[in-house]
Amino acid sequence: MSLEKILSISGRPGLYRLITQTRGGFVAESLIDRKRLSVRIQQNVSLLSEIAIYTLSEEVPLLDVFNKIKTKENGEKASVRASDSRDKLEAYFFDILPDYDEDRVYPSDIKKVIQWYNLLQEQNLLDDLDAKNSDKPDSSEEE
Repeated sequence: MSLEKILSISGRPGLYRLITQTRGGFVAESLIDRKRLSVRIQQNVSLLSEIAIYTLSEEVPLLDVFNKIKTKENGEKASVRASDSRDKLEAYFFDILPDYDEDRVYPSDIKKVIQWYNLLQEQNLLDDLDAKNSDKPDSSEEE
């Protein structure tokens, strides 16, 4: 599975796996409890593959941020919790992404990244993400 099939649905906790499209939206399955729900097109939905974190020089894809956390934590859960203090979360994020833009990345964003990373780690989906990412051809090669 790749991040292209993982969704965040506004107003709903956790992450969801895209199952299928329907006429008026799509069906998604919760990664937490495996319950399925119908999502209308009008609902605010974000694909994790399209989310990036602002830094002072560029936007870093969420997959790269997850990989940096995974490397720091040796594949285990994050050593901070989403409920930790703002200062502790920011210090942790500076450790992973030293040049993240403090003015555009809010503590609530950091909390979401930590929660999402832990959920993907619990579901053993981070190994799949690494494999999918390494299967992509190198776009830096000249044609």
